[in-house]
Amino acid sequence: MNGIIIVNKPKKITSRDVVNCLCKVFKTKKIGHTGTLDPIASGLLVLCIGKATKLVDVLTSTNKEYIATVKLGILTDTLDTDGKILKQKKEYLDKDKLIDVLNSFVGTYDQEVPIYSAVKINGKKLYEYARDKKTVILPKRKVTIYKIELLDFSYDKYSFKVTVSKGTYIRSLIKDINDKLNVIGSMSDLVRIKQGNFNINESYTLDEIKNGNYKILSITDVLKDENSITIDDKLYNIIKNGGLIDNIYNKNYVTFIYNNKVIAIYKIYDKDSSKMKPYKMLI
Repeated sequence: MNGIIIVNKPKKITSRDVVNCLCKVFKTKKIGHTGTLDPIASGLLVLCIGKATKLVDVLTSTNKEYIATVKLGILTDTLDTDGKILKQKKEYLDKDKLIDVLNSFVGTYDQEVPIYSAVKINGKKLYEYARDKKTVILPKRKVTIYKIELLDFSYDKYSFKVTVSKGTYIRSLIKDINDKLNVIGSMSDLVRIKQGNFNINESYTLDEIKNGNYKILSITDVLKDENSITIDDKLYNIIKNGGLIDNIYNKNYVTFIYNNKVIAIYKIYDKDSSKMKPYKMLI
């Protein structure tokens, strides 16, 4: 089986748990997800099966959209309400100020990676430093907030919808927002609703999948609109052997289709931008 399936992950289980479940359902070990959701989070999880696992990096790099809810008045070690409470106090928030601060985050900034994450420093995952109670300098990454909108507001919580670039930690974004507001709070809920061209409305629950109520998207279904070019026999014979080709497309990446099937993704050749080389071979 080769293709992509869109899952609606429930809360209280890991993304790896979802993969393990579907490995049993589809009787294969070759399944990968395209973006971790913590146990506190739910929503859209895109899984690649079989040959489509070659697309994990491609699909992970796309923008994502979330709905996040923040509980005011508590700060935890994990920056979400599943963690150990470090500080607790009454907080009061002005709605107009909150909207102004949310809007101020639109753009690109250096975001600190949370200590409870799988990012590695000197070969060791950050959460391992946290569990060992060892001090480590947290790295920063450039992330982009494309759009942010307040959805709900009350005396002890608020929720917002946000579209972000790859690598953005919503827990860290919430901490940065609260720091700018001079309040404390932690993420209490997170739902991923979009990833690239995938939408949660197209997803399936684990029960639906177990009961056979699902659709597997083909690699061609997913990539046909991604800078796709239909090629002739001559170019096919070059591409199937992984040959370099002229970059006549003025694109960083190009998807090639032959006989109505995606056969490869090519990218600009590092040593010569006038050429393109194989990025993902899907023949």
